[in-house]
Amino acid sequence: MTIPITGFDHLAITVADIDRACAFYIEVLGGEQISEYAPDGRPLIRGIRFGAIKFNLHQYGNGIDLVAQKPTPGSVDVCFRWSGPIETAEAHLARHGIAIVDGPSKRTSNDGQPAMSVYFRDPDGNLLELMSVD
Repeated sequence: MTIPITGFDHLAITVADIDRACAFYIEVLGGEQISEYAPDGRPLIRGIRFGAIKFNLHQYGNGIDLVAQKPTPGSVDVCFRWSGPIETAEAHLARHGIAIVDGPSKRTSNDGQPAMSVYFRDPDGNLLELMSVD
């Protein structure tokens, strides 16, 4: 039986400070804020889009029940594809004052291609990876 999954729609990430996280994902990774859920004027969720990828940033302790069982800032590990050589990813992170915690390191992409990656952390300590496919 073939399972009819056709792609990936979005990822929800719990953050300690939604304003700080939103600024990071927009300024450093070029995201665009496309939505906000703020029923009482205080933002509880913001949608950030990077091309075909969407992150929903959830403010920690927002009171919304339909979330992971233990939503915790700093518990995510995400890999983004980088469209240029890995050296350009390194330079991009350096321009933003972002420390690389590992790499460049040889990796294999999800479709089996050789790749290089650099790893760094967002303001909540989530591990982020920029992967350049050879």
